[in-house]
Amino acid sequence: MNSGRNKLYLIILVACFIGYIWLYFNTSVLGPKNNTLNVCLIKHFTNIPCPSCGSTRSVISLVKGNFVQAFKINPLGYIITIIMFLAPLWIIFDFLTKRQTLFSFYKKLELYVQRPRYAVPLIFLVIFNWIWNIAKGL
Repeated sequence: MNSGRNKLYLIILVACFIGYIWLYFNTSVLGPKNNTLNVCLIKHFTNIPCPSCGSTRSVISLVKGNFVQAFKINPLGYIITIIMFLAPLWIIFDFLTKRQTLFSFYKKLELYVQRPRYAVPLIFLVIFNWIWNIAKGL
């Protein structure tokens, strides 16, 4: 069980670290001139945005305090921002207290999401977000 926890925590920390680098790159290197670097393979090959297209711009808007603009760009930015800021702190807490509260939460959440009464609405939300991204012309 400890091995599973450590793998999950490592994946989360690496993903957050890459996300921080990506945000830095988009805000500092590209700057305000061109923060719409397209790395989405779905959009690149099909010219159709995926459900997460615009997430980087959404997170940048949230960090700058533009909450309405962030929601309009992509509501998934809220979830990504929460995870990027809380997950590393939660992992540090778990390591300092020698507990696995995040891992336990993840396992419970995984079980809930597998249930049709939760999975079906979540799938519809993702599909709705995808349709909204296409309609907006992201």
